[in-house]
Amino acid sequence: MATRTRIFSFVFVMMMSFTVLLSSCSARVYKVGDSEGWIAKDDVYYAWAETDYKEFHVGDSLIFEYDLSFNDVTQVSGALEYELCDYSSPKAVYNTGHDVVTLTKPGFHYFITSNQTQCVLGQKLEVLVTHDPSSPVPPPTPSKILPVGTTYKVGDSEGWKVYDSDFYNKWSEEKQFHVGDSLLFEYDNEVKDVYEISGDLEFMTCDPTSPVPVYKTGHDLVRLTEPGVHYFITSQSASCEAGLKLRVMVGPEPKAVAYPNFPKKVDLSAMERLNNWLKTFKPQPHH
Repeated sequence: MATRTRIFSFVFVMMMSFTVLLSSCSARVYKVGDSEGWIAKDDVYYAWAETDYKEFHVGDSLIFEYDLSFNDVTQVSGALEYELCDYSSPKAVYNTGHDVVTLTKPGFHYFITSNQTQCVLGQKLEVLVTHDPSSPVPPPTPSKILPVGTTYKVGDSEGWKVYDSDFYNKWSEEKQFHVGDSLLFEYDNEVKDVYEISGDLEFMTCDPTSPVPVYKTGHDLVRLTEPGVHYFITSQSASCEAGLKLRVMVGPEPKAVAYPNFPKKVDLSAMERLNNWLKTFKPQPHH
């Protein structure tokens, strides 16, 4: 009887642990194209990504199923390669016929087939991946942990919204940013997002097609982890062109000033000073 009770208790604990694990795991798995799978069909994957207002988060996975005899999945790095069906410099190539691709980073992810004829016919997929707002963003690895710097609220009391075209330029020029500092973007539903982009051309033309990460919480804290120029825009082209974009120059992490260790002043007692003075009267040895 006691043995049966212990077995029941063990099974109950395992079931409860499994239930908790399932409830804490919010990652989703999407079969690309649903029942259609990964085939050449005009505009089917754009419609598939938009159906049911799909939201792809870091940790989710895509399953590509196809006939591997004349097909594959090629992940490319940018919107230009995606549009031109250019597979010459892929980020990754999958060719098992049942490929599971886990989305590990925020931003746009682009997938095409290296069969260019089929790619031109519409066999390509673009997905925007964001951090799941219900899950905490994992901390950086120990090698990238930086000292806590200054936190700047972008736009100060005005926040992140449309002002005159030079507002954020003037705001950033009045400050000195260093590695370890943070930018706090606060905004309402009218603005919707913050896109960090990689280059000056995208910044000038308000091009959001290849962001580094994407933020959408309305209270986004962005850590500046690398020196150089960092660019931020909104994906809403009209607002961006009206001036809702920020460029900051980030300097290296400020180093602590090391002061030399000067010897402390020697404070001799009155008796010690007297003894030292008497030593000067000792007769010198004759040679």
